Amino acid sequence: MQLVSDVILEDQPQVAPHFEARYPSLEGFALWDPQAWTNGHPHDFFRRMREEAPVMWQSADPKRAGYWSVSRYDDIKAVELAPEIYSSERGSINMFVMPRNEWKPKKLIPAAFNSIINLDQPQHMQMRIQQKDYFIPRFVAELGERVDAKIDSLLDEMERRGPVVDFVSLFSQELPLFTLCEMLGIDEADRPKIIRWMHYLELANQYFVNPWTLLSRRPWFPIKFYHYVNEMFAYGERVMADRRVNPRPDLMTAIANTRMAGKPLPQEYLDGSWLLIIFAGNDTSRNSLSGTIRLLTEFPDQRARVLADRSLIPAMTNEALRMISPVQHMRRTAMEDTELSGQRIARDEKVVLWYPAANRDPDVFADPDRFDVSRENVDKHIAFGHGPHKCLGNRIAQMQLQRALTKILERFPNIAWTGKQTISPNTLVHAISSLEVNLYGPNGQRPTQVAVSRHLGAKA
Repeated sequence: MQLVSDVILEDQPQVAPHFEARYPSLEGFALWDPQAWTNGHPHDFFRRMREEAPVMWQSADPKRAGYWSVSRYDDIKAVELAPEIYSSERGSINMFVMPRNEWKPKKLIPAAFNSIINLDQPQHMQMRIQQKDYFIPRFVAELGERVDAKIDSLLDEMERRGPVVDFVSLFSQELPLFTLCEMLGIDEADRPKIIRWMHYLELANQYFVNPWTLLSRRPWFPIKFYHYVNEMFAYGERVMADRRVNPRPDLMTAIANTRMAGKPLPQEYLDGSWLLIIFAGNDTSRNSLSGTIRLLTEFPDQRARVLADRSLIPAMTNEALRMISPVQHMRRTAMEDTELSGQRIARDEKVVLWYPAANRDPDVFADPDRFDVSRENVDKHIAFGHGPHKCLGNRIAQMQLQRALTKILERFPNIAWTGKQTISPNTLVHAISSLEVNLYGPNGQRPTQVAVSRHLGAKA
């Protein structure tokens, strides 16, 4: 099976598009700069893009390829539904593809390319079908029972530490990793390793964006990072080899035994496949959980409606996904000269799809900046993408959100964001790395436990 990393289109300097730009290139926000995203989504800039430049040419710097930014809902759906024209494989989902001589760590960068999310048809669908059993409703329901127990234990720990806690460190980063380890079949003894590896991989993004800031706090980070990356890949190779000989009823076994054209997957795809599930499932669910708590604080009228009618929780989670848009963009690469919304696009030019902009398109969602749990088309968001590449794990994500928020609101109905948060520099996901909350509401205090005398109880 051909590796995506062998044929991927590396960035070539391109300041101007091949065909004349129909729309202006707006100034005011550097979409390509991770640091620009630390204040959240640029909704005012997205509004200008939708109105003035729905297919907008942008150039990051002279050494990199420019790209077309797409911001309208209907245009993004059109791209997603034409994978034969807009390829995931030719240029990957990443905004930039560095030259191969800059791929470090050596195994990590190719693993990011060699996975189902970067495949075109028919390989994409063939691989998807062989893993589908771990994303169907029956499996999701069975998994949900274990998730419920984990939620209870996490809420116990939050209450013990509270009332003011970091929701991310104590809940929203813990639950998705537990769920993913359950799906993959990671042994209990190995789970602390997964948590440590994910922590260092997340820090790596900050390191590559602004190395000196991280090194001032963690001078040994590069040495530890490369050590843990090597340890992670050695673990994956060992577990996948074992699952081929000793299969289990888990997703790791399904990945290890996937066959394409009658042959087992190359190790590079095995590496990429299980890491993608950890990354994709962790980032999106973590930020959706944190973002929903933030929204409930910002829109108390909608919280009140949900508390009065818990049947609104599924609608609330969909509306929260629309508002939060945890995945900020995906990229496609034109396989041929084409046209989108009147703009001609040349073969091999990059097309970047901005989901937060589409999910607040007023032509689709009335009063789009309002969190409205009774919105009629609440399920029409594209937070999970659209078309053949729609997120395979969307049912898992929805299950976690609904079960977690049901239990959180039962136990802490007044939980409130204090206004303190940290959003990490990241162009791909809305990375809420800390979110301070008060479990009992603004300035809330822990409820007082009143002791009842046994003697009084006996007299009664």
